[in-house]
Amino acid sequence: MIKTDLSDVYRHYIACLNKQDWPKLGQFVHDEVIHNGRRLGLSGYLEMLEGDFAEIPDLHFNVQMLISDPPYIASRLAFDCTPKEMFLGLPVNGRRVSFAENIIYEFSDKKIVQAWSVIDRRLSKLSFRAIDCRVSCLKAVFTMLDNVPEPKLALWPTATPEVPATIETRQAVATCASAE
Repeated sequence: MIKTDLSDVYRHYIACLNKQDWPKLGQFVHDEVIHNGRRLGLSGYLEMLEGDFAEIPDLHFNVQMLISDPPYIASRLAFDCTPKEMFLGLPVNGRRVSFAENIIYEFSDKKIVQAWSVIDRRLSKLSFRAIDCRVSCLKAVFTMLDNVPEPKLALWPTATPEVPATIETRQAVATCASAE
């Protein structure tokens, strides 16, 4: 198979995923497909994809990079989506997440027979770190404001007799400032 043919097959496969056109999945995925060393078969592969879309309703596969060296395709897929609950072990709960997947496929007769996939966790963890930092900063501010009598509301992290500027408050401010 020539490079452009395999690239076209792959792009049609990605379009099938994005449309969730599951009846056509068998045109692109072999009945005995292996994913990350596990023999899933077509039905298991479909189950995996259906589960992904159930957990991430706005999932959309964006081909960022594509290299064809028949019978292999290497691709970097970019995602910008809002998982419902947990994602990569983190409590996302509907927050927007951006991440990438690096995946290599082996094809036989224009069908995927094997796939090796790795999620680029650095991108997702960086976006969570910024979100978590902002949440921590807001918690520190609200805790501090809860302890300040209304007429003496001070800009933090300035200390007042009622609310000393604690080391934790200053660290939260410094951390938030460096995250932005």
